[in-house]
Amino acid sequence: MEKKSTENYIYGKNPIYECLLKNPKRINKIFIQNGVFFDNRLKKIYNLACENKINIQKTSFKKFDDIFEHDLNLQGVVASVSPVEYTNIEDFLKTEKDGYKKIVILDGISDPHNFGAIIRTAAAAGFDAVMISNHRSVSVTPLVEKISSGAVNHIPIIKTSSLSASIDLLKKNDFWVIATQMEAKQNYYEIDYTDMNFAVVMGSEGSGISKTILNKADFTIKLESNFESLNVSAAAAVILYEALRQIRIKSPL
Repeated sequence: MEKKSTENYIYGKNPIYECLLKNPKRINKIFIQNGVFFDNRLKKIYNLACENKINIQKTSFKKFDDIFEHDLNLQGVVASVSPVEYTNIEDFLKTEKDGYKKIVILDGISDPHNFGAIIRTAAAAGFDAVMISNHRSVSVTPLVEKISSGAVNHIPIIKTSSLSASIDLLKKNDFWVIATQMEAKQNYYEIDYTDMNFAVVMGSEGSGISKTILNKADFTIKLESNFESLNVSAAAAVILYEALRQIRIKSPL
């Protein structure tokens, strides 16, 4: 678990590299550990930082003992950054896109590992946004950025004060809502994800999707499992890539 800090930092080679590629203005300063081996990725970080005129400082990293736990793998590089800028639902709906939009809605996900993994999968599968609530949900933290491998810089994160109201707004804008539920009659692969704007709703492993949100779903789907249930990030990966598979078959690149 990470310690609290009054400053914002991200750590690890991939998150910092991706931030430099997609949003270098977020980075205020980069700290590189004394004596660290400069592999290809670290060389690219150094070169990109120089290109963007970002201050680079070599340090012993002792200063970060007060910020991060000792067992975290910082990979020899830490960046001081501005916080991730969240997107609001209204601005997201105004963005134009060729084809249909698809997003992931997270209802009550509190584990940063699950959140980061879902962001990474959503970005890799070509989804257009991930939506979370101000309440009962983890925010983007340095650990989330690390787990996402910097994918938070590749996909908008919509933060809303009311998932319920935002879902209503999505539905008014021709989105179909697909919710996961263990008691659902349809399997995840039995519905058609093509030719429509849609939102896949994933709930927390503890309590699942709230009844209020579940009642707004146009479809409910399940994942059959010989085990009790899949981890929510693993379940999300299965569903998102099934949607991508169907879309690619119907409209190949």
